[in-house]
Amino acid sequence: MAIRLGVDVGGTFTDILLVDEETGETHRAKTSSTPEDQSVGVLRGIERVCEAAGVTMAEISEVLHGTTVATNAILEGKGARVGLVTTQGFRQVLQIARSYVPGGLAGWIIWPKPEPLAALEDTVEVPERVASDGSVVTALDEDAVRTQLRRLHRRGVEALSVSLINSYANDAHERRIGELAAEELPGVAVSLSSAVLPELREYERTITTVANAAVQPQVSRYVANLATQLRDGGVPGKLSILRSDGGLVSGEVAADNPVNLLLSGPAGGVTGAAWVAAQVGYTDFLTFDMGGTSTDVALVQDSTPRIGRETRVGDLTVRATSVDVRTVGAGGGSIAHVPPLTQALRVGPQSAGASPGPAAYGAGGQEPTVTDANVVLGYLPTQLAGGEIALDRDAARAAVGTIADATSLETPEAAAAGIVDIVNENMFGALRLVSVQQGFDPRDFALVAFGGAGPLHANALGVLTGAWPVIIPPSPGVLCAYGDATTNVRDEAVRTLVRRFDDLTDDSLGAILDELAAAASSTLSREGIAEADQRTVFTADLRYHGQGFEIPVTIDRDAFDGAGAGLESIRKAFEVEHERLFSFVLGTECELVTVRATAHGPRPSVAGQDLEGGGGDPSAAEVGTTRVWVGGAEADARVYDRERLRADDVVTGPAVVTEMDSTTLVLPGHAATVHTSGSMLIRPLEQSPSEHQEG
Repeated sequence: MAIRLGVDVGGTFTDILLVDEETGETHRAKTSSTPEDQSVGVLRGIERVCEAAGVTMAEISEVLHGTTVATNAILEGKGARVGLVTTQGFRQVLQIARSYVPGGLAGWIIWPKPEPLAALEDTVEVPERVASDGSVVTALDEDAVRTQLRRLHRRGVEALSVSLINSYANDAHERRIGELAAEELPGVAVSLSSAVLPELREYERTITTVANAAVQPQVSRYVANLATQLRDGGVPGKLSILRSDGGLVSGEVAADNPVNLLLSGPAGGVTGAAWVAAQVGYTDFLTFDMGGTSTDVALVQDSTPRIGRETRVGDLTVRATSVDVRTVGAGGGSIAHVPPLTQALRVGPQSAGASPGPAAYGAGGQEPTVTDANVVLGYLPTQLAGGEIALDRDAARAAVGTIADATSLETPEAAAAGIVDIVNENMFGALRLVSVQQGFDPRDFALVAFGGAGPLHANALGVLTGAWPVIIPPSPGVLCAYGDATTNVRDEAVRTLVRRFDDLTDDSLGAILDELAAAASSTLSREGIAEADQRTVFTADLRYHGQGFEIPVTIDRDAFDGAGAGLESIRKAFEVEHERLFSFVLGTECELVTVRATAHGPRPSVAGQDLEGGGGDPSAAEVGTTRVWVGGAEADARVYDRERLRADDVVTGPAVVTEMDSTTLVLPGHAATVHTSGSMLIRPLEQSPSEHQEG
């Protein structure tokens, strides 16, 4: 028996999905996260799901894990104390940065500049210089290096980063400093920019390397601790970690390159959403993942998530390949408040998290949250997470009542409706960032909603965006874990060229692509994946000569074989993307900045559900009625048990559909149709399914 476990750790809940690869049967568990040591919640969830599935932990062949350890270390400022070694004359590279100030006009007046991850007093210079073509201008002064490393040792640095000018072209000096650091700073993890990000631009390369060093000790400890606990718990399977781009790497590789894990958690959700949407027949969709602490959104086109070259976490932006996910501080635990100066209702980004949690959890929380608002409005059942959490409606009403008292809203229901409206608008703004601001009309996309809180707000987000249908996957609360369990191993190799097209030929560029493909493939081969089962995707960062930014495009490798159309195909792809983004193209010569090859292993074969057909009448799944507040007044809503719904059943709003890990709200004027795969498709009543269903 081949058992795969998908594990997703969120700010509030830890989700576990068990998949039997032979039968496609799945089992799920949801338990409270343990922020003080995430592995405790993971092991507790694994034990629970194995018990539910009737299997032993010894039968688990793989544990596939999306983690927020690196993300939380950055957001909470709990990274290691990092020492930075730079080329003489470049000590203030992090302080100078890119001189970019976020915000509107005159934002710089009130903008508190974030502290660099490596303090200036922990940054040292060494005599050396490499030219942009890789030639050595000034040899490395090893005595000076030892002196500076000893200085950092006395300062108590916990991790070391090395970023020298033009090291992407020649990494000899960085590698030698790494060897000297092993002697002078024993036991201190070392991150070399030539290994972390061998690309042009000294600031981006440096900040990415420093970020890698800052989270490396914490991630290494977590991965080692989890691996040990799994082994001690009787789990023989291999531990793999989800990267920010949606691919898997071994635990050891993840510990060495944790900067690639900063969006590990959200990437799992996007991967799982693609798997679900494919079963329903949609290839273009927006993803909406609302958890307890935050909401993550992304855009998927042609069943492929859009991949970005930057990863943003809080105030930090690093150069690392990741799914283009945007995050807002809007979740079920987001706290509603009324600032004294404005007297205007605000929601988030502060969150009640898992401890103490919303007031309705009865664990000591007293501040009003989005979850409390949903309880007051009647949208949530009395228990969550399969009965693990009981909801206290009186406590929720009292908490939300403080908002009514602080504003002109007359009742707790009106205050709760205001909280929900504001958080919906916050999430709508995030969806616009990945659609409208990227040149896409959200009305051309479906909307896949998941996460523990996503289905509660999904119908409202469909109304705001015009994205139909709204797809609610089966087990939406554990879809991120589903993505972890259904993705593949991957790795990438990159090279900076900075060459005009006139300086390149199809043959020369084709040879470089083949070298990169071999380098990326070697990692998968070491994981035991045969070359015949690997697939390689090539991309390039292009710009017009003289531009200061690049646009990533996909390279058709086959175009380089024979007809001499390789470079021309890249040029056309670049111009199409430039036209989409900026509405114009230039006749200027193109310049190739960076090329990369990404090797993909095979995706696991996981069977989906195939529900028994129903007659369209969901009455067999009805378990009662409840009073809900919609449209400014109370109304009766039918309550359905999702486990009892059958294919083709149509649930007309207002209705509440409950299941172990989530609750779905269907608004008046809308209906949810159950697909044979188990997903529910919500549309306005005036839209027939046949008008919007794709092949």
